[in-house]
Amino acid sequence: MTVAASKTKRLIERLPPVRGRLTENAPLAGITWFRVGGPAEMMFRPADREDLLGFLAEKPSDVPVTVIGVGSNLLVRDGGIPGVVLRLGRGFAGITAADDRLTAGAGALDLNVALAARDAGLGGIEFLSGIPGTVGGALRMNAGAYGREIADVLVAAEVVDSTGHVHRLEPSELGLGYRRSGVPEDWIFLGAEMRGVASAPADIGQRIQEIQAARADTQPIRTRTGGSTFANPTGFKAWELIDRAGCRGLRRGGAMVSEKHCNFLINTGTATAAEIEALGEEVRRRVHETSGVMLNWEIRRIGEPSDLRGMPGGVPGGMPS
Repeated sequence: MTVAASKTKRLIERLPPVRGRLTENAPLAGITWFRVGGPAEMMFRPADREDLLGFLAEKPSDVPVTVIGVGSNLLVRDGGIPGVVLRLGRGFAGITAADDRLTAGAGALDLNVALAARDAGLGGIEFLSGIPGTVGGALRMNAGAYGREIADVLVAAEVVDSTGHVHRLEPSELGLGYRRSGVPEDWIFLGAEMRGVASAPADIGQRIQEIQAARADTQPIRTRTGGSTFANPTGFKAWELIDRAGCRGLRRGGAMVSEKHCNFLINTGTATAAEIEALGEEVRRRVHETSGVMLNWEIRRIGEPSDLRGMPGGVPGGMPS
């Protein structure tokens, strides 16, 4: 098929048959924590692992695939996402424990993993209760909280490449660093095997309660937010730099820098994705101007803008990340 011919066909007509669900022009704003953003050209919810692997092996190579979890650390731009948006559901959310190991699918909620580890008497994994996302997202960004990160407990991760081939990778092969991994962007995490330390479930439960209480006390968790916005630069705390730059409470349209924790951006109710992103770029500009430090986005920004006006340099992410 020529490129011209492929562009005249609807995307769904070019995709292989699946047992899961394919949805055209699927709304995404309702499943992201910011509650903003345009639709997915196509949403695919695979029925199970085999359904996903078969789809990847047979789909046209020019069709991009974007994976999203529960949308907790994500900003979908107003123009939506071209190609296929993949969302792993119940078939990828299993959690099992044996001896000192805990295995979780990429679609499992981090909180549920922490609770399963508690029930199995496996300590050291409770930090996941402070990360609002899924195992797949945690692996992709080497997520961490309260002094620990995925790299500290990971035994191996299972990933599938863009052609449907599965790989089991040890931590040394994942290129894990602070809030990043070196796994190719078009590879998809399927699950993780983690190691815990034998501990009393009551002690683990107490630590989880402490983490939950600390989050409620210090973070605007009951607002429309995307979590921690910028990674901490070496030797600094992002929120302190933002505060010193006078950005606490700063607004752009319906977007605002949280007064409770100024490394969180908030949709006050009417914000667009463009306003949230532009506000983040203004924060980066002011921090750089006052401290010489360039903050890097921790929130994942994906999709296409519907209006480039108002963005630094005329394009999204107009300052280097």
